[in-house]
Amino acid sequence: MRSATITRKTAETDISVAITLDGTGSYANTTGVGFFDHMLDQLARHSLIDMQITCDGDLHIDDHHSVEDVGIALGQALAEALGDKRGIRRYGACLLPMDDALVRAALDLSGRPYLVWNMDLPTAKIGAFDTELVREFFQAFSTHSGMTLHVDALHGINSHHMAEAAFKAVARALREAVETDPRKADAIPSTKGML
Repeated sequence: MRSATITRKTAETDISVAITLDGTGSYANTTGVGFFDHMLDQLARHSLIDMQITCDGDLHIDDHHSVEDVGIALGQALAEALGDKRGIRRYGACLLPMDDALVRAALDLSGRPYLVWNMDLPTAKIGAFDTELVREFFQAFSTHSGMTLHVDALHGINSHHMAEAAFKAVARALREAVETDPRKADAIPSTKGML
């Protein structure tokens, strides 16, 4: 089983992340940020990556450190679980509708972190959650996993629907990218011979 456990402790957050790539999408995510927990649950469920995340953060300041630092730790866990990336499909993409929202995600587990973010959420908040933190999470996650990630909102008028569609689209793309390619199960998916 391709899995990893990461602990990350700073003056702002104390985080534990455990993932299994070849899972069923089970999850137990507790960060103290309700909407974010809901999004992490979607990420696990739709990627079929088993995920347990706990975060004790400085929520008396705001949610920023917790959300960003979870992205860092989850990215590190993904990179560790993938190892040398032998046999993976490497690329994944998804066009995901959710009511009014239509979001496209495409990613490459290339080892070259890059985020292209074309999503303007129409409100500053989803409940008490700052919508700008959606991008902050994906920036940290893509950087620390070594992922090239493009997220584009093609349509949407409801911030909750758009954010949730983004998490689900990335999850579905990730599911495709981490899967073992039965035709190349022993090969690194690059002409360079490494990723």
